[in-house]
Amino acid sequence: MSGKAFAHLFLWLLLAWSGVGSAFSDTLPTFREVEAAHRPSEAWLVDRNGAPLDTLNIDPKVRRLPWMPLRELSPAMRHALIVSEDKRFYQHSGVDWRAFIGAAWENLVYDTHRGASTLTMQLVGMLDPALYRHAGGRTYTQKWDQIKAARSMEKTWSKAQILDAYLNTVTFRGNLSGINAAAQGLFGQEPSKLNKAESSILAALLRGPNVKAGIVAERACGVARQLSIPRPSCATVTALAYKSLAMPPHIDFGEQLAPNVARMFLHTPGERIQVSLDAGLQRFAIQSLQSTLAALRGNRVDAGAVIVLNNQTGEVLAYADSGVDAPGAQIPDYAAMPRPAGATLQPFLYGLAIEQRLLTAASFLDNSPLALEPSPDQALLQNDSTASDNLVTLRTALASSLPAPAVRTLALVTPPAFYDRLRGLGLFSPGLNPPQRNSYAPGATAVTLTALTNAYRMLANGGVLKPLGFRVGGVAGATQIMPAPVAAIVTDILADSNARWMKTGLDGAVTTSGFAAVKTGLSQDRRNNWSVGFSDQYTVGVWVGNVSGRSMRNVSDVNGAARVWQALINKLNAVQPSRTPKLPGGIVVQTVRFEPPLEPPRRELFLAGTEQSVVTLAGDRSLAQIIGPATLTLNTDIPAAWQKVRFYSRPMHQRWNWLVDGEAVPVEWLQTDGSLLYTPEPGIHQISLIDDQGTTLDTLSFTVQVPAARQEPLFTLP
Repeated sequence: MSGKAFAHLFLWLLLAWSGVGSAFSDTLPTFREVEAAHRPSEAWLVDRNGAPLDTLNIDPKVRRLPWMPLRELSPAMRHALIVSEDKRFYQHSGVDWRAFIGAAWENLVYDTHRGASTLTMQLVGMLDPALYRHAGGRTYTQKWDQIKAARSMEKTWSKAQILDAYLNTVTFRGNLSGINAAAQGLFGQEPSKLNKAESSILAALLRGPNVKAGIVAERACGVARQLSIPRPSCATVTALAYKSLAMPPHIDFGEQLAPNVARMFLHTPGERIQVSLDAGLQRFAIQSLQSTLAALRGNRVDAGAVIVLNNQTGEVLAYADSGVDAPGAQIPDYAAMPRPAGATLQPFLYGLAIEQRLLTAASFLDNSPLALEPSPDQALLQNDSTASDNLVTLRTALASSLPAPAVRTLALVTPPAFYDRLRGLGLFSPGLNPPQRNSYAPGATAVTLTALTNAYRMLANGGVLKPLGFRVGGVAGATQIMPAPVAAIVTDILADSNARWMKTGLDGAVTTSGFAAVKTGLSQDRRNNWSVGFSDQYTVGVWVGNVSGRSMRNVSDVNGAARVWQALINKLNAVQPSRTPKLPGGIVVQTVRFEPPLEPPRRELFLAGTEQSVVTLAGDRSLAQIIGPATLTLNTDIPAAWQKVRFYSRPMHQRWNWLVDGEAVPVEWLQTDGSLLYTPEPGIHQISLIDDQGTTLDTLSFTVQVPAARQEPLFTLP
């Protein structure tokens, strides 16, 4: 032995028997303290009944699962750990002096770099930051402090507690910390079910967690040879080592039912948060949505969302998003993304007109094509049916989602009043100005599925808007947005299958096993399809659409979101059938007939004081509309007195009067059929239609232009 080697050996022996070093026992944690401080890297979301919903990795630097008690560990793993790391674990008191001196001798003489740390010494080295092993190894002082700490631990901890804490603390490979994460990350196996081959590989990883698979396999074969018979062959261990270490570790947490909700609520590693979702209903919502998306994939439908609310409490019972992306891809929170509402805002528009007593459910509305201004192509809003009659009742217009009557009703109630209603419902941003009359379709307003569904829940609750939430038991608060009688009339229309006669096939798509009121909608760009409605206990909202920027193909209110909505309502009704709600006070139920008989006689609901037994076209002033040009260019080659333009009223009424720029028109301009024959003058003018009681029924602004002077004469004289 050289003098240098002898000096090093003497120093190690001196450290072993001297009293130099710090007293670790003063800061030694108890086993219970270590167990209590264990924090998984994941957080868990559970449903209202405690069933698992989702798991979210909060700490990307480490994968650490819940503490795995030693009593639940596979005996094979415990045996492999002992034979690999500390054969005399149950004989020593923290330090295996025999192994310690042997390792020191081999390291000094043969430069083998053999270690002699017991499991207890390794554990205290992991628990105390002052004893952490650095790249250059531990100093002599650290080594001695580690020895004293291990001996101190053995006096207060049991052997089982030491093994328990060690296996839950040690890093096996990559960022897999603890036996629970290692077993599931490498083998997809619960620690209690680890076999001898798997245990041999895990024990071998402790000597070099990130070494190549071949080295791990060689070491694991050495561990396996020391296990009890029957033991796995080296070939079996080697094949398993290469297979399990070939790919990055993966922990399968099973069903991930609510990833977007998990991201809302899970923020701290180890936390377990309970929400109001129902795991069974959530699973059914996802399956129904995915089935519909799969059927419509060829129609350019690539995403969808579902939300289910408890009418009374506002608890969110299902909140699902899905897409046609590759499996495992993160799905955006589609339910929270604003999109054009289509016809789904019509119940609130017509409800406001009924509330203001401008219309009743039996009022005639003009369903003729309507050009919106300004518009580069002056596109017409019209229903997609083949009905030749341009007059329908409000009940039909709402139930059949007709756009032209809705635009005209917006002008009737005024845009500011309607958008005040939308703001009250949480459907419209307060910072935006409402559009002006005849320049905008109500369905162009962008809303989120969450807010829209809660607005329909307002109808289900008799006009009372309540907050929604994911807390079990709901959230307190209530605001009366719409009078209860108005909400009841709108609900009655939405539940009336007979009123959907202009939407061929829709009734079959939304028919349910019990009472339900529903509205469907398709945005003008054909990228968004909605179905929102409620039973007596639940409100369900569904959206499907295209998020890539293209219009859907052959998707209607019949074959899109309505199918998912119908499946969910029927499932909810299967538990407890939905019953038709009782009518509140302030409503008169009246049999009504129409003159002319454009629709058959029926039972109708009216606000008290607005009831009618006969609705006549001439007597319905809500239809009053001026028909005439918006722009007129004079012909300079014709004398001005010869140029006339006719303005009509719809409906025609001989007792109604006309104003031009606020002044009564000359008698000679009034025609026997009630129309106005106007002699135009250059400039911007305003024509108003006044009833026999002096009420303004409609106003139209128009411009009379004079062509610009020609720069050159049309003809050149010779």
